[in-house]
Amino acid sequence: MTQIDRPFRPRRSRTGRRKSRTVAAATALLITLAACSAGGHPAPHSSASAKQAPTWRTDPGSLAALGDSITVGFDACTVLSDCPEVSWATGTDPKVDSLARRLVTHPATQSWNFAKTGALMSDLPVQVASAVRRKPELVTVLIGANDACRRSVGAMTPEASFRADFARSLTSLRRALPHTQVYVAAVPDLLRLWSEGRKNPLGKEVWKLGICGSMLRDPDDLTKPAQDRRAKVRARVVAYNAALAEVCGKDPLCRFDGSVFDYRFTDRQLSTWDWFHPGARGQKELAELAFRAITRRPA
Repeated sequence: MTQIDRPFRPRRSRTGRRKSRTVAAATALLITLAACSAGGHPAPHSSASAKQAPTWRTDPGSLAALGDSITVGFDACTVLSDCPEVSWATGTDPKVDSLARRLVTHPATQSWNFAKTGALMSDLPVQVASAVRRKPELVTVLIGANDACRRSVGAMTPEASFRADFARSLTSLRRALPHTQVYVAAVPDLLRLWSEGRKNPLGKEVWKLGICGSMLRDPDDLTKPAQDRRAKVRARVVAYNAALAEVCGKDPLCRFDGSVFDYRFTDRQLSTWDWFHPGARGQKELAELAFRAITRRPA
């Protein structure tokens, strides 16, 4: 048989093969370094994929309410008395249709109200500690009006202290309950409270008893010093709300609701006992605003 001639291929030496492998490895290294210097990153292994951000639930199974006299329905039913049954957060009155009635399957046993009449932001950490023991899936916070409603402008809580106490409270809550959602309502617009409440002669007489002196003192005084005083109170409330929004915004399971400040309430939503706190109608509106914010689907 005739032998078929094959083309001649020179055999590479072991040294040549080692050089080829070295060049290939160096090339791969250079490509990786170039990708990193351009802001790229090597593809991660499937087992090391990034954690998903926590998801906001629109149907929490339990609720704890924190805050001040607004959340316990002070002066909403009778004079100088709490009326928790009409609370926007945990009330049982069907006319108000509170958050607990709307969201929680068993509100009688799975909703709790730890708010206190007269509470300041500095009291919030204690309320948080009480709420933590119940392990609620949702915590509502509406507090801060008393920090601005002092006997004088100079007695108002400094913005830095307000911010620090809120941040400390949220940190404490998050450490104890990492999956609990937090709804934070803005401090209401106290200047609008003055402009609406002063329309009622009886309301102005009640204010003389010392309610929110920094804003409501001498309600018919329209001189520049009086207007400047009210403007300072409003500016402090705006600063409080900015602090609430910023601190809450750093927590993926916290929602700040500015609509409570923006809401254009009238004297019809105010208590007919003091023309300061929300009456039953005002409580109903607060419940509706909160419900919209809490059940809003994430963008």
